Amino acid sequence: MSSTTKGAGSDAVLHGEEAIIQEYLAPLAAGYPGAFGLTDDCAAFTPTPGHDVVVKTDPVASSVHFLADDPPADIAWKALAVNVSDLAAKAAAPQAYLMALSFPEAPTREWMAAFAGGLAEAQAAFGMHLIGGDTDRRPGPVTISITVLGEVPSGRMVQRGTARPGDVLFVSGTLGDGALGLALLRRPELADRWGIDAASARTAVAKYRRPQPRLALRDVLRSHASAAMDLSDGLAKDLGRMCRASGTGATVSIGAVPRDAVAVAAISADPIRWNDVLAGGDDYEILVAVNADRVAAFEAEANAAGRLGREPFAMTRIGTLDATGKVSFLGSDGKPFVLQRTGWDHF
Repeated sequence: MSSTTKGAGSDAVLHGEEAIIQEYLAPLAAGYPGAFGLTDDCAAFTPTPGHDVVVKTDPVASSVHFLADDPPADIAWKALAVNVSDLAAKAAAPQAYLMALSFPEAPTREWMAAFAGGLAEAQAAFGMHLIGGDTDRRPGPVTISITVLGEVPSGRMVQRGTARPGDVLFVSGTLGDGALGLALLRRPELADRWGIDAASARTAVAKYRRPQPRLALRDVLRSHASAAMDLSDGLAKDLGRMCRASGTGATVSIGAVPRDAVAVAAISADPIRWNDVLAGGDDYEILVAVNADRVAAFEAEANAAGRLGREPFAMTRIGTLDATGKVSFLGSDGKPFVLQRTGWDHF
């Protein structure tokens, strides 16, 4: 790691790159020989024989992917989790990650300690280590760019573009949690409007701040999935991506889409909140296409795996793929449900 960050100001502010790296980041590399204690310009990564390396980069920035006043530990968790979620959808096992940190000004020791603590918690949960990266100072929001390295048995990575007409669609967990949690952070009075208590509101916020990659599905996806991808920009948008890549269409019954109690209450009070569930983004669940003759085995094995995780979850059947080339959402009356938006887009 190298840096151009120069601290200034009170004693609480970190002065220089060595303080950031050696005091707070190097401990995250402990136990990984190829990281060299973050004392070199590069790291070495050797995959297990017979395995392919799976690589993903997904940066997060303040006021775009997290709020500026979010707890630093939660920011760190989310920065790593959104990348690991992609590895989970590819049926890959996380191994290591590189991280580039960009600050508009030198961080405080308090902020950096909490951030490093969040990373330590996340990487322990996901089974990986920090092995290198960079730090710098530049105008603009705090930005955390992480590249994750995973591995999967050679030729076994589950792709998004290999689904087929007739496949059955499943999603893990519940949808809309991230978008509704963000809405509650921005407008706490919505809890009263939706008729939810403080504990439920805190749960929704926690789901926004700390998504849970569905790593427990790794073996099940390798055995049964025709295709899979993580849901980061909303079901409607990401399903469209799967269909375009696979040359298929899809039909989804919105009544089948899994929702937790907060989403049910929000929709009951304000039906427009269906847009948060179907197109809000920040869910980081897994969308899976399964051949019809594998559905029974997939459901049984995936739900068994989900029950064993640190935060148990279920798989829910939501629709089917077809040859129409179009993505359709149907309401409870069987008529097309029109979304106000299709999902998150940076541009």
